[in-house]
Amino acid sequence: QVQLVESGGRLAQAGVSLSLSCTASGLTFSSYSMGWLRPAPGKEREFVAGIRWSSANTYYADFVKGRFTISRDNAKNTVYLQMNSLKPGDTAVYYCAAGYLGWSDYSRANEYNYWGQGTQVTVSS
Repeated sequence: QVQLVESGGRLAQAGVSLSLSCTASGLTFSSYSMGWLRPAPGKEREFVAGIRWSSANTYYADFVKGRFTISRDNAKNTVYLQMNSLKPGDTAVYYCAAGYLGWSDYSRANEYNYWGQGTQVTVSS
């Protein structure tokens, strides 16, 4: 049974940093590309950041470029999202997801095969 378990979400003030983690089990983690997504108005979930299985490529939504960094440790079956300079608009439930993804697939929520339960990030002004 595949499980993705996110952690690290909490209430934070604007401008601070926060680090999310997602640990996977039940799948060959090093074979999967990983993404972080969050709900958005008019969309099921919007793309935030993605990373290729080998870490050779990372992808970011424009609204987080320069502020968020995605990374992974295949030895620990874990993907991370370092969130800097948080804004109130970053408030959301953040989901990690796994899939076999082509370079153009990361932004498409329906391309991911497995999802975590989400972790809540709330940013106060």
